[in-house]
Amino acid sequence: MTLTTTDTHDFLVLGVKVKDLSWSSAFAFCLSCLKDDVEQHIFAFLNANNANISIKDAVYTDALTRAKVLPDGFGIDIASKITRGRMFSANLNGTDFVPSLLVYAQEPLTVALIGGQGDVVDKAAKIFHEKTPWHRFVVISDGYFGSNGTQSVLDDLSALKPDILLVGMGSPVQEKWVDQNIKPEHGKMVFTVGALFDFVSNDMPRAPEKWRKLRIEWLYRLVNEPRRLWRRYIIGNPLFIWRVVRHKFFKKTKDTRISSI
Repeated sequence: MTLTTTDTHDFLVLGVKVKDLSWSSAFAFCLSCLKDDVEQHIFAFLNANNANISIKDAVYTDALTRAKVLPDGFGIDIASKITRGRMFSANLNGTDFVPSLLVYAQEPLTVALIGGQGDVVDKAAKIFHEKTPWHRFVVISDGYFGSNGTQSVLDDLSALKPDILLVGMGSPVQEKWVDQNIKPEHGKMVFTVGALFDFVSNDMPRAPEKWRKLRIEWLYRLVNEPRRLWRRYIIGNPLFIWRVVRHKFFKKTKDTRISSI
């Protein structure tokens, strides 16, 4: 049976519609999207930091409304628990979900990669190929081609016609760039993947498995990059939870957005 978007339950996190899927349902849903010859399917991921960004960035929020958004991280689970009494069925963060999807998809696919810095994306493509050699991985560009290089990137994608396009340029840049530029001829299914290439290439270390099981990978990243990430986690995480609580108990209209502070 083909899984369609109506088979999933969507839940609003600060006005952003997030899909509540188990791992198996998410895999089946994505494979169904790949078989869709009519519609292009764009996927994004929402974590606490991205949700905070969406409050003040209307262009980013609009881009998310046109994407299929998957839950990423413990903060989104806490928001779900506060608002509806239960967490999401699975933590479908892009760092784990996208590589797992490539393993799950047994039919050979052409996967295009855009993003990263320097040779990071090339190393990531090589490791992807080592893990899933039945797929073809093609590096289109790093993430620093600029506005002048966009057309060349789009032309290369049109010539390749990939099944999957992975774009890792960081939020909200990647989501807005995809929304404004990527058309069906550039990829059947598109994922905005943030720092995925950095993690896959081992350019950026991931938290040990014990930290991930405890759902404190964010703390590991903070310890390792305090200067860059302190504002995101020390200020951003409590701010996100406060916004969720305020949205649940103090919203005065039917509008799903809440004002920024």
